[in-house]
Amino acid sequence: MSDRVKSEAKLARRDVLKVAAGAASGILAHSAARTVADDEKPEELMIDVYTDRLSYQPGEQIGLHVSTNARKYSLEIARVGADREVVMRKSELPGVRCSVPPDASTHGCRWPTALTIDVPGGWRTGYYNVVLRAVGAEGKTAVGEGFFVVRSARPGQDTKILLQLSTNTYNAYNDFGGTSLYVGGERPLQGDRVSFARPMSPGFLSRPDRELSRWHPYAGWHRWERPFVEWLEHAGYKIDYAVNSDLEFHPEILKEYRLVLSVGHDEYWSKPMRDHLEKFITDGGNVAFFSGNVAYWQVRSEDDGRALVCYKFNYEDDPHFKGGDLATLSSLWSHRLIQRPENQLTGVSFCYGGYHRFRSAPKGAGAYTVYRPDHWVFAGTEFKWGDILGENLDLVGYECDGCEYGFRDGLPYPTHADGTPENFEILALCPASLWPGDVEFHSNALYGEGTTRRRQRGAAVMGTYTRGGTVFTTGCTEWSVGLEAIDPTVERITRNVLDRLST
Repeated sequence: MSDRVKSEAKLARRDVLKVAAGAASGILAHSAARTVADDEKPEELMIDVYTDRLSYQPGEQIGLHVSTNARKYSLEIARVGADREVVMRKSELPGVRCSVPPDASTHGCRWPTALTIDVPGGWRTGYYNVVLRAVGAEGKTAVGEGFFVVRSARPGQDTKILLQLSTNTYNAYNDFGGTSLYVGGERPLQGDRVSFARPMSPGFLSRPDRELSRWHPYAGWHRWERPFVEWLEHAGYKIDYAVNSDLEFHPEILKEYRLVLSVGHDEYWSKPMRDHLEKFITDGGNVAFFSGNVAYWQVRSEDDGRALVCYKFNYEDDPHFKGGDLATLSSLWSHRLIQRPENQLTGVSFCYGGYHRFRSAPKGAGAYTVYRPDHWVFAGTEFKWGDILGENLDLVGYECDGCEYGFRDGLPYPTHADGTPENFEILALCPASLWPGDVEFHSNALYGEGTTRRRQRGAAVMGTYTRGGTVFTTGCTEWSVGLEAIDPTVERITRNVLDRLST
């Protein structure tokens, strides 16, 4: 997502101080913590958890790191798909309160392992929700949440579709401990590093009865990927699961699949992730981006994949800038110094899209105009030129990716000046608009400081291209909205993409 300095109406200084003060008070409260004695009566019951990794295969061991001021707590692990399937319960687990270090956001909580769990062979690939419940005085309860993904023990043997969850984006927005890549650190409105070794703030995974992080609408499993997965499994599709960093650290699994999926808000990509997926495409693999704001920022993994670095707008402070390693500069993938616009991967970019039904374009129709109804993507929809896709659904919203284009004979064509592949075909469009600060930043990043060549107006662009394999993009974060609404046309298009590209 684009900069909170340039967007979010440039948060007022008093709001920044309020956020910082709240974070500081939370850290102080945690830092005074200790093992809970029998005679202690904590003012507010709490429990938090994180796992030692983001994904596992059957046979591997999960380490759970837990902090609570309750004497005892219970554990429930459930696979979340079309249904919520509880696979493990434990009770009467001893509670220990752990301190939250001042640098927890950037370097992790470093809590001891409270519990280890062997992943049984019977646990299916999928997203697993970890729920801890603590009971205190007078029956008061507290809930803590974590998650992990189980990868298939037989990659590509049971399905040719792999969904990689946007876990880098989850963690970029996570403000547990006070900072994220959007708030905190030495720069009041932006941190440079985030650790995965800390709990997720409430709201990113579900909606527990706790005060939600202010950033939770912009990232996390709950908003986009969960409804997509529920639809997939109800519709009878089998898929294997992975996380963003598996594209970097386990690229060997890619060769077993025909189709890789990105869903929702998939904003932060490392160079190895992108290298491996582009090779997959060149070798004949297919990718479907039911997502927007994709690969907007380049990041670097650290701590063996347990942390991310991204200097974003402050790229001149990045050691790789100072050292001349511009290929891995942690700023916009479209930045002129990196010379690798994300259009080359996805066909589109947020730099040429913007917002719809949000911020600078709050009253849009939330729908695409169809321009190439005879394309295989629209088979069975009975669309005609100029028909509307997603009317009354808010199918287009939040952040949108587009490309430079012009019209000939009533049809849109890419200019290709922005890196969009030569055979990219625009299927449908919806107007989108950049925030004024985004326009300035994008112009400076793409063309040089002081330029004004980027325009505010853009579009959500749905399209496809082929380069060995085929790539499809919705150019928008909100596609899951149509599936959640059980819209027959959105379902038909989704099936067309899945069926054609997975075989």
